[in-house]
Amino acid sequence: MKREVRLLREKALDSLVLAIEHFNRPYDRGRTSSVLILLDHSFEMLLKASILHRGGRIREPRAKQTVGFDACVRKAVSDASVKFLSEEQALSLQAVNALRDAAQHHLLDVPEQQLYLHAQVGVTLFRDILGAVFAEDLATYLPDRVLPVSTEPPKDLALLVEDEVEIIKSLLKPGSRRRVEARARLRSLAILEAVTRAERSQPSDGELNRVLHQLGAGEEWKNIFPGVASLALSVEGEGIPIQIRITKREGVPIQLVPEGTPGATVVAVRRVDELGYYNLGLRQLATHMNLSPPRALAVVRHLGLQGDPDYYKEFRIGSQTFKRYSQKAIERVRGELPSLDLNEVWERHGPRRRARAH
Repeated sequence: MKREVRLLREKALDSLVLAIEHFNRPYDRGRTSSVLILLDHSFEMLLKASILHRGGRIREPRAKQTVGFDACVRKAVSDASVKFLSEEQALSLQAVNALRDAAQHHLLDVPEQQLYLHAQVGVTLFRDILGAVFAEDLATYLPDRVLPVSTEPPKDLALLVEDEVEIIKSLLKPGSRRRVEARARLRSLAILEAVTRAERSQPSDGELNRVLHQLGAGEEWKNIFPGVASLALSVEGEGIPIQIRITKREGVPIQLVPEGTPGATVVAVRRVDELGYYNLGLRQLATHMNLSPPRALAVVRHLGLQGDPDYYKEFRIGSQTFKRYSQKAIERVRGELPSLDLNEVWERHGPRRRARAH
């Protein structure tokens, strides 16, 4: 085993153990955020170790940074040379990653049973990946007792959601003035629903308020969250050796579809058709930026988009090389443009004597 692979795997195990330790602590200050942040980090390290162990790359040519969480998941699902994840496993990973985003950057109130669910599913999935890629048993590295422990482990996802919806409704009673708390509790369900639709953006307060209005009006939660309603729990064993996995209900097909497919229940892995994902040339990107292609290229260089596989990839077809950008590149540029001094960007990254990069 390569040294880099071994060190990444050790970091993954360290974060997993710390996530479990924080889950089982007898006090709550910072507990939810710590569990999600550490669990998310453990999986990113394990994914990178697994990709390298299978002969893949975690750093694009000339890139200073390794690829991110999303890129690791896509590679582990759709790259035939390293593939070791199923679509259902990818959904579980994306759910943890999206919840971590919300916990780290805003307000998120994850009920105890949901936190236990994601923690126990995470431990089960970590065990599955470790076995599939490294032919190792997680028990080799952890004592049997080092697992999430709950006095009320969930057995049915639908019942869990129904209970949570009732609590959210109680926070909306007239005069309660607890709408902020209701949004914080609703956010975890909205994130899980978005993940089933292959959406990685966090729900806005406006979107959450609309859902709260629907719930307050008595609309059935399964109509509001059809993706969550399509999920089920697969529970094996009892007590400490319990294993829980998130699965699709029988009759609900799991499929990968191109980004932006409306009305589809999909796993949160967007990149299936690579040319469909990277569907913009520099001129098209420039049009969306309301800039000339040379000035757009200067902005691209300034933001380092060509070093990030979420935004850019080169394709070689025959003797020609095509340099393509994703739709996410538009979002990134639009978010950054208002704060940029375009004249300074042009001076630093405009045309030079070296070969043009587009």
